[in-house]
Amino acid sequence: MKAFLVVLALFLPIINAQVPHWGPCPEPTTQPAFNLKKFMGRWFEIAKLPAQFERGRCIETNFTLKLDGTAHVVSSEILKGELRTIDGTAVVEDKKNPAKLGISFSYVLPYTPYWILSTDYENSALVYSCTDVLRLFHVDFAWILGRTRSLPAATVDHGKEVFTNNNIDVSRMILSRQQGCDKDL
Repeated sequence: MKAFLVVLALFLPIINAQVPHWGPCPEPTTQPAFNLKKFMGRWFEIAKLPAQFERGRCIETNFTLKLDGTAHVVSSEILKGELRTIDGTAVVEDKKNPAKLGISFSYVLPYTPYWILSTDYENSALVYSCTDVLRLFHVDFAWILGRTRSLPAATVDHGKEVFTNNNIDVSRMILSRQQGCDKDL
């Protein structure tokens, strides 16, 4: 019981911002024959499950392949009129399934799942992340990304359908704010 309370105390800040779901994380199908090199570049957040760590607007992430096969990750947002960035590293966690990336924005924290469920590399991508808490419940995140600041509604709807078909609840998914991003802060 003590261990459960300790784990609960550690995850309470995450749970407070997210809606936990009973049971372990789903095991969605990921992008077949994923090519990390083709995924590199600038991606804009089009839609997401609400996340405590993403409260601003104009959210984007830039991936740059490094010589060691990992990727340098720079995510940014505009919050309260200020551009905020965070640097991290993405790694292929499973060589047999290279679409299962791990991403970390800290040297002391473990890699968090960052799974590419689908991408055409040139227009859009669907990304999913989930953390189990003692296999009793899980907290998850889902993003629809685009190479441009907007995507056709049909593309967003199709993305939601892919998540739903993989047992991922996207009923709370919201569109990201990508307007006025190129103006002076």
